Amino acid sequence: MTSPPIWSPQNTSSSQMARFTRHIEKKHGVKLPTYDELHQWSVDHSAEFWESIWQDFSIIHSQPYNTVIKNGDAFHNTQWFVGSRLNYAENLLRRRDEHIALVAYLDNGQRTSITYKALYEKVNALAHHFKEQGITVGDRIAGVVANTIETVIAMLATTSIGAIWSSCSPDFGISASLDRFSQIQPKILMAVDGYYYGSKTIDCIDKVVALHEQLAVTQTIVIPLLNKQNEHTLANHKSIITWQAIMQKNTASELVFEQLPFNHPLFILYSSGTTGKPKCIVHSAGGTLIQHIKEHRLHTDLDDKDVIFYFTTCGWMMWNWLISSLACESTIVLYDGNPLVTDNVLLDIIDKEKISVFGSSAKFFDMLNKKNIYANKNHSLDSLKTILSTGSPLVAERFEYIYSSFKKDILLASISGGTDIVSCFLLGNPTLPVYAGQLQSAGLGMDVQIFNEQGESITQEQGELVCTQPFPCCPIGFWNDENNERFIQAYFSRFPNIWAHGDYAERTAQGNYIIYGRSDTVLNPGGVRIGTAEIYRQVEKIASVKESIAVGQQWDDDERVILFVVMQDNVTLDSAIIDSIRAMIRTNTTPRHMPAKILQVSDIPKTHSGKITEKAVNQIVNYNEKKIGLSVDQFISNIDTIQNPESLNAYINRPELLS
Repeated sequence: MTSPPIWSPQNTSSSQMARFTRHIEKKHGVKLPTYDELHQWSVDHSAEFWESIWQDFSIIHSQPYNTVIKNGDAFHNTQWFVGSRLNYAENLLRRRDEHIALVAYLDNGQRTSITYKALYEKVNALAHHFKEQGITVGDRIAGVVANTIETVIAMLATTSIGAIWSSCSPDFGISASLDRFSQIQPKILMAVDGYYYGSKTIDCIDKVVALHEQLAVTQTIVIPLLNKQNEHTLANHKSIITWQAIMQKNTASELVFEQLPFNHPLFILYSSGTTGKPKCIVHSAGGTLIQHIKEHRLHTDLDDKDVIFYFTTCGWMMWNWLISSLACESTIVLYDGNPLVTDNVLLDIIDKEKISVFGSSAKFFDMLNKKNIYANKNHSLDSLKTILSTGSPLVAERFEYIYSSFKKDILLASISGGTDIVSCFLLGNPTLPVYAGQLQSAGLGMDVQIFNEQGESITQEQGELVCTQPFPCCPIGFWNDENNERFIQAYFSRFPNIWAHGDYAERTAQGNYIIYGRSDTVLNPGGVRIGTAEIYRQVEKIASVKESIAVGQQWDDDERVILFVVMQDNVTLDSAIIDSIRAMIRTNTTPRHMPAKILQVSDIPKTHSGKITEKAVNQIVNYNEKKIGLSVDQFISNIDTIQNPESLNAYINRPELLS
């Protein structure tokens, strides 16, 4: 029997999704009484749908399009809004009054804010400086930056003149930063002098100088987050200047936004790079803009009255997604630091800033649950209307926790997409009910399906998440990828001319979706494919376990499941806990899900965006040589991509894996 929804909308008629539906019905003479019918119309009439997004949400442009879609010889060669010219930053800076655009918090409690008017003025000042330095259309500007107002200014100034923005967070090591930025050869480097995290102060000046020299940039601009002068370090580097030096200049002239084709490069984002140098994924200005406007306006119901927050770093695509909210004239709240520096730090900010849309990773909500923190016990949360979660699957039990801990009358939207498309395939919907453990809907205009091994569309079975029709936010390609060979291999080799996203998923009886994990980390014991999220969901029910990671080990011409667990403080894994884990998995899944080994570790390796990296552990567990007496760097070629590489020491030299 299907469980009832955990939440149902009480009044959907006033949502932007409902208004948009009514507009489509009237304009095109159709009846679309359900979201499924609206979605089907949006993929069957792709040109009309995307044109409506452009027109209804008033994308600012200097030259109109003459064709919405021009099909190429392949999925990825489709052209959108051919002939149009626009600027991404101009669309985000359409508002220029005294309304608050950005509020920023640091880990040490410091708060700053800026109005839309002042934001435009500072973007103008920095853009003029870039031009003085000879930055032109297509040049790259890279940032080793914190999630602050200055970083938003830097990105907007970059994109306002047609240059390309690329960033990572300052906790990346020198090698990880070089692996990314050396591929794109930036002309200017933006960098913070340090950052705060977990009540610690981390100085970055030596790293900044090293990157300045090794990247051979023409100039490095240091953002004074720690407000240290560092004259002794910077004295011999005349091409390293401070943020203050630029902002003290008098810029009298207006900012001229460079008008560029829809497909002009905007952002370069990076794959995780745990098994080699990260791939440089190039995203277009028009594709990113129109996709984000659709997701913010229709799927998140965001407007100029909203205050939106998402916990993210500048090395995760959710930062780019969040900042595009400026196009909705909303207020954005930023936070840089440890989201649990105190148990209530982010919850306090909800009330202080009247946040209406609050987002974080599934892991954040897991940690709140493990700490038994109930937000509504000491917070009003009156302003909150939507909670967003992504980064990993949000299990059904966590839905129940959030509704009991936060509010019962909120839309809880688990969303999923990724760096690959700088947006979502699956996301929330203010007009639909929420079912625990399920993602509400496929995004409008995205022909999302689940394929089996034979490339057939399936429902209520697990398979590969694909998109069968072109969409505007499809990446331009990878940087320096001759003939798009690596790009095509990455997304179109699994099913020819169909985007295979790399997620293992299912469409449910309700028409919603469940994500079971990444396809390349799906377990395969006895030839049965199992998503790791299915195991994590059961293990997380065990109170003594803090978190876990499961990988498949090749064994006796088959694959067996190895489960590593991190225990709560002062708890040691023993036979009784192992028995309870096995019983939980056995009762709620299948015998194939049962781990052959359950082993305790002190920590789980994570990427800099906070995602667990099953690939790294899989490499260690499946190393073909003798596994005793080796070191981490003999297993992992790109160790700097992991934020806590020391954690990997717990997985090597484990004699338990030899029997």
